[in-house]
Amino acid sequence: MLLARIALKASQLFRSGIGRVSGCPPRSVDARLPVWRSLERRGLQTSTGKKAPLRLLGIWMAGCAGMVVGAVVLGGVTRLTESGLSMTEWRLIRDMRLPRSEAEWEQEFSKYRQFPEFKYVHREITLDQFKFLYAMEFSHRLWGRVTGIVFALPLLLLYRKIPSGLRPRFLAMGGLLGFQGFLGWYMVKSGLEQPGAEIPRVSQYRLAAHLSTALLLYVCFLWTALELLLPAVAIPTGLASFRRLSVLTGSLVAGTALSGAFVAGLDAGLVYNSFPKMADRWIPDDLLSLQPLWRNLFENPTTTQFDHRVLATCSTLSAGALWILSRRVALPQRARLATNALCAFILVQGSLGVATLLLYVPVALAAVHQAGSVSLLSLCVWLVHELRRLPK
Repeated sequence: MLLARIALKASQLFRSGIGRVSGCPPRSVDARLPVWRSLERRGLQTSTGKKAPLRLLGIWMAGCAGMVVGAVVLGGVTRLTESGLSMTEWRLIRDMRLPRSEAEWEQEFSKYRQFPEFKYVHREITLDQFKFLYAMEFSHRLWGRVTGIVFALPLLLLYRKIPSGLRPRFLAMGGLLGFQGFLGWYMVKSGLEQPGAEIPRVSQYRLAAHLSTALLLYVCFLWTALELLLPAVAIPTGLASFRRLSVLTGSLVAGTALSGAFVAGLDAGLVYNSFPKMADRWIPDDLLSLQPLWRNLFENPTTTQFDHRVLATCSTLSAGALWILSRRVALPQRARLATNALCAFILVQGSLGVATLLLYVPVALAAVHQAGSVSLLSLCVWLVHELRRLPK
């Protein structure tokens, strides 16, 4: 037995040496480390050592990430159905239940009738129609509050079991979650304070801030969940270019999603409903119609749609280059799976975007497109996470 073990060890050393000499990736490219050990390498030891419930913490973080996805999709549907301004007040506890009596419904409807959206957009709606608008906004707000509870209660119960190096991150995520709630009401107020507007709408700047904070929070939750749930994989050398391209692709995907907030805020999906040209031109005449010129990037519906198209095209080309490069390098199994999934799904997402544009932004399809943007961002985060280097 002893001789057999010595021979096996010598064989392993010989094979790894050949790999280094020949420039080939070592056979241990998929060697995995226990999650607790990879945390130790990053200086994130737990207060209770190896037996800390890392899997439980990871599942909790994944659940929080899922709650944020639900909030983003509900927010998109609320925007698409023009329901976001139906609740004219912000009350932390009272807003967690619907009006119970007909008198309470009439009271809320009376408040709504005092604001510009009723006067200029929904002047003919009935109480029953208002109930639908109110229920949509109520669902979005309630989901946000439940998300806060899903995060805060386990944080109080499990705080001592969180790895000490991760505690500042968890506290920062809690602060970001609270700030996200504030941004939501700050955004709604911008649509309620437009006495002379023909078409009252929330500020596209505040909408973009609200969405970007939600996506940042989602990425933090997802990254932490992956860190706690997936065993680390040894990454071979020679992947610097691939890693940089994966980060670039993820940045382009995130930028495309954020540009979509300006498209939604300006209803820019309802102009130039043709593809690939905008009407009969590649570059429309009114692309730079506002002065100063920088305003076109954020306030001109034509420019925001043009930017969204360009960013989406660049994201697709970058993902294509990533896939081609992945054929030429040695990747761990999960990293290759993430690459293939990303490159396939970006084609699906692009098709959804084109269909949404050509069909004049139907609610169901637009909601699926928005959910697709979060899914695509998730694949980018997964890939970048798989390619991270561990300290030695």
